[in-house]
Amino acid sequence: MTAPVECSLVVTTFEKPRHLALVLESIAAQVGVRDPIEVIVADDGSRDETADVVAAFAASAAFPLRFASEPHAGFRLARVRNRGVRGAGGEYLLFLDGDCILPPDHVAAHLARRRPGRACLGGCARLSEGASAALVPGALSGFDPRPLVSPAERRALRRRHRKAWWQTLLRHPSKPRLVGNNFGVWRRDFERVNGFDERFVGWGQEDDDLGLRLRAAGIRLESILDRTHALHVWHPVDPSATARWRDGPNVAYFLRRGRLTRCRRGLVARPPGAIRWGLPDTPGDGPLDRALAAAIPAAARARPAEPCEIDVVIRPGRARFERRAECRLVIAEPDAVVEPSLRRRADRVARVVAADVVALLDDVG
Repeated sequence: MTAPVECSLVVTTFEKPRHLALVLESIAAQVGVRDPIEVIVADDGSRDETADVVAAFAASAAFPLRFASEPHAGFRLARVRNRGVRGAGGEYLLFLDGDCILPPDHVAAHLARRRPGRACLGGCARLSEGASAALVPGALSGFDPRPLVSPAERRALRRRHRKAWWQTLLRHPSKPRLVGNNFGVWRRDFERVNGFDERFVGWGQEDDDLGLRLRAAGIRLESILDRTHALHVWHPVDPSATARWRDGPNVAYFLRRGRLTRCRRGLVARPPGAIRWGLPDTPGDGPLDRALAAAIPAAARARPAEPCEIDVVIRPGRARFERRAECRLVIAEPDAVVEPSLRRRADRVARVVAADVVALLDDVG
């Protein structure tokens, strides 16, 4: 019988077969790993020889190697990473990008740093175009690529680790940032927040969002840059990337108020019946009240004063927000008065008619 897998390496890729071949070879060259590992290549629908690269490598790999892909439909990194996790069997997940090679002790360093209730945040040093071009698939065995990193990049990594150490010590609410190209997390903690939020489509912010939700779940995020880092192999900038963070297509959604710790569209879809709702203790009899009561199963409703995920107040009506909640929602008829004090406490005010309540409940959070 084969030993159960301890760690699953989830490698994301899209139409960079040469880079992926280098990454897989750097994984095969890992030393000091005593626990069984597996590799899942999570592909965003590559239409080139990517699948052939994986198949050829799987034929001789000393560890299980699987390929997970689906037709390409735009930049869907959150969906791709979740797909990789669904096919993974390890208790610990190590996420890597398919353009970042690893030093020989990278996996061993991550596994040695594992602790309950913690996630290990890494990062990468960027190799120059010339150093990247010198890397040849098939020639990484026994090769340590770290000397290729420039002194400036090394200094930047040390500064980043020092800042991250202080940010963690001081319990900063959003830093150090989780960067998706190199981080490790226990599967149970990843599942606790329902993985990556697949409503992030296009470049950016899906990893920032995951980091915030892991913190909200009580997971401590710590830098591992004092032990290891990945090395980003040069390639032209992705055309979907924006020069400024605030110009990204996902920024407005990321900055929304009322973020749920366990996202709605992640490893599993969470319809209204899977959410813990806070409804008015004395519901009214208006059309919005009736539509809301019909749309939410009784089992999904919090008892009076019980914490919930989404607390709801309806206008017209007299109810107030009285529960501890992650998201406070005001549902109001188009002409109803919503008091300024209620607006200030609400994360979202939605003006709808009764026929739109079901669609709203499926979208909020």
